[in-house]
Amino acid sequence: MTPYILVLYYSRSGSTLEMAKQIARGVEQVSGMEARLRTVPAVSTTIEAIEPAIPDSGAIYCSEADLKNCSGLILGSPTRFGNMAAPMKYFLDGTSGLWLNGDLINKPAAVFTSTSTLHGGQESTLLSMMLPLLHQGMVIAGIPYSEAGISTTTTGGTPYGASHLASGDTPTKLSSEEIALCQALGKRVATLALKLSN
Repeated sequence: MTPYILVLYYSRSGSTLEMAKQIARGVEQVSGMEARLRTVPAVSTTIEAIEPAIPDSGAIYCSEADLKNCSGLILGSPTRFGNMAAPMKYFLDGTSGLWLNGDLINKPAAVFTSTSTLHGGQESTLLSMMLPLLHQGMVIAGIPYSEAGISTTTTGGTPYGASHLASGDTPTKLSSEEIALCQALGKRVATLALKLSN
């Protein structure tokens, strides 16, 4: 089986999904590495509500095996009050078995987010998503300032990870800098995964 980077995201209006697709393109620029897009189910406030086993559209739900067998992980969520969205947090809270076994130790990881306002908590959301990855023993990768877009972007993009400035409830097209930074992040994690596996 070809090694893969798991691009795991939650997206409500489509912006985080578009970022995930660009990150996957960056991953696949690295020879010998594939991108695997996966999502997590929504969390319902009604106890009886359940999601179908397979979503109606988009990526399929992430399994424990997807996470356990990845060569690296790139985690994405829209911002919710400066933190990751509840469905992503709920999913990560259920990964204690992987933590007990040390399945993710020394694998590279990165994070990405989308916000509806420029100062809507991009960096705090990225930092909040890093915390469970650090507990899993993963090696966190950001975006270095050698990527020109970090210094020129007027929308999204941080050294903590890729970000996007969306606009309300409808997906806003990614800017050219956001696309470049998403792809650079995917390429960086894939390159690190190959180096760390050796």
